[in-house]
Amino acid sequence: MKAAYYSGNGTIEIGTCQPVAPGNDDIQIQVAYGGICGTDLHIFRGAMSHRVTIPQIMGHEISGTVAAVGANVSDFSVGDRVTVMPLEPCNCPEEQQSSEFWYVCEGLKVLGLDTNGGFQSFWTVPARTVHKLPDALSLTHGALMEPLAVACHAVRRAKIMPGESVVVLGGGPIGTLVALVARAAGGDVIVAEINPYRIDRLRTHFGFEVVSPPEADLKSIVLGKTGGKGCDAVFEVTGHPSAAALMTELPRVHGRIMITGIFATPPAVDLFKLFWREITVIPTRLYDHQDFSQGIQLAASGTVQLDSIITNIRPLDELQVSLSELSSGANALKVLMDMQN
Repeated sequence: MKAAYYSGNGTIEIGTCQPVAPGNDDIQIQVAYGGICGTDLHIFRGAMSHRVTIPQIMGHEISGTVAAVGANVSDFSVGDRVTVMPLEPCNCPEEQQSSEFWYVCEGLKVLGLDTNGGFQSFWTVPARTVHKLPDALSLTHGALMEPLAVACHAVRRAKIMPGESVVVLGGGPIGTLVALVARAAGGDVIVAEINPYRIDRLRTHFGFEVVSPPEADLKSIVLGKTGGKGCDAVFEVTGHPSAAALMTELPRVHGRIMITGIFATPPAVDLFKLFWREITVIPTRLYDHQDFSQGIQLAASGTVQLDSIITNIRPLDELQVSLSELSSGANALKVLMDMQN
């Protein structure tokens, strides 16, 4: 059996692994596809050394089929097509684990970051993390359910209503998915992006209005489309200081800003603009089971089209080159690793 190990210093080693037999409450998955996430890139660059144990099997965006189930598992059978919500609650009191806010507990573990992940032929995980995939959803699309759940959670927290004006700052994989889910909720979406490859893809494959802030005045465009009021909601997905400065310029009075990107260092934010227009700032971290369920429904129904999100499918042996290329800014959105080749 094959696995990809991060061994430090930007190095991936392809080796063998022994499948872990499922415990009573576990499911063993034969992994079909695994997506490369921004977190994987952070691990690869050495930015997550405080959480990673080397050698580490990365990967948490996966799809596959059930290979074996534990004695206490009754909702899944061998052969079921599945994906994984890769979150492991901490050892906090049971009432806190069962609360609706369990996914923001400080002691939460992310599978594939704090533990070995899904870039391996067989991955054994707690049954509570597993979601079934309907027949209408391919296994390639099934590997996108984790980032799609991020987008569903952000849009749900934003409470986007039909007809509202929405600006998404950043047109990478998460930004594109946020834009797609916001449009599915009825939002009138503009995406701000500076990468020419992504701009072209957002326009030609997804039909979005795209503005490149260095070349056009995004604030003037938003004000022009909204009668001078400003947009209803802004999603900051880049984690870049320039976007943190821009995001406060765009919302209307009582508008909303969703912080979905992760900032490496605290950015400068114009608090006066938040005060002056009573703008609400809503951080959006991770997801919960209802976001996974919504994402699966949106993808399976075709409401959110995912074909053009996937730009490369490669064998696991090419994980090293894929991570290196993405770290260097290669033209791609979502790269999937074929775990059976």
